[in-house]
Amino acid sequence: MIALEPGAAGAFMARLGPRIDTTFGRPRAIVVMSPHTATRVPCVLGGARHETVHDFGGFPPALYEVVYDAPGEPELARRVAALLAEHDAATQLSPQGGLDHGIWTTLMHMYPHREGAPAIPVVPVSLTPNSSPAHLMDLGRALAPLRNEGVLVMGTGSLTHNLRRFFTRPAPVDAPEHADCAAFRAWVHARTQASDWAALLDYRNQAPHALEMHPTDDHWLPLYFAAGAGVKAGETTPAAAVRLHASVTHGHMAMDAYGFGEDAALLAEA
Repeated sequence: MIALEPGAAGAFMARLGPRIDTTFGRPRAIVVMSPHTATRVPCVLGGARHETVHDFGGFPPALYEVVYDAPGEPELARRVAALLAEHDAATQLSPQGGLDHGIWTTLMHMYPHREGAPAIPVVPVSLTPNSSPAHLMDLGRALAPLRNEGVLVMGTGSLTHNLRRFFTRPAPVDAPEHADCAAFRAWVHARTQASDWAALLDYRNQAPHALEMHPTDDHWLPLYFAAGAGVKAGETTPAAAVRLHASVTHGHMAMDAYGFGEDAALLAEA
């Protein structure tokens, strides 16, 4: 629903795109991992065009009318697949296209289509939900060289994601934050500030209320892919992690956003 009801997180995304453009230059392409395109092995969607995929049900009709199609970049997709294959030999390249809602609901705010302005090409990379956080960070690290080539590498999801609680314990959008959500968010913020990746990679065992905040890992795991892309050559973990945005709706649905790498702080808002 963030497509129709942007709220604080959508407003942040709308500011983030222009801030990236001003700070680093407009990306020539975007490589993105979303929890909603999941496969057993890493798969890169190399289609020349990506249509909007409405991969959900039971929402207001207006949501199915939202269209955010985007060009692909097959040549870049081939390079992405080759780089990922260095860390996972099973990586596949697909000629198919399509943007799941984890991608287009984000990009429509960051980079809305405007008449006369060319759309930024997108290369989706599937999530392998059975992979360890360390393996997903390795995949992101394989794509770190793209940062110097004008390519934005990102992951989408939610800092917390418990739909069972959302539906069984409904709360208004502006409900006070639940204590377990606050504790989990504070832990993530503290561990990222301290660059404690040993703890972050073991979040299931070390983060407070990890199971409550993420009954399944899918909406959390893309964080490691994005973090890996922020690793400098010769290093194993990101030099820095900066919280760029923090907001919570319905008491426990957190949409905190993080930037990774030595220049991430340039995107922080005052």
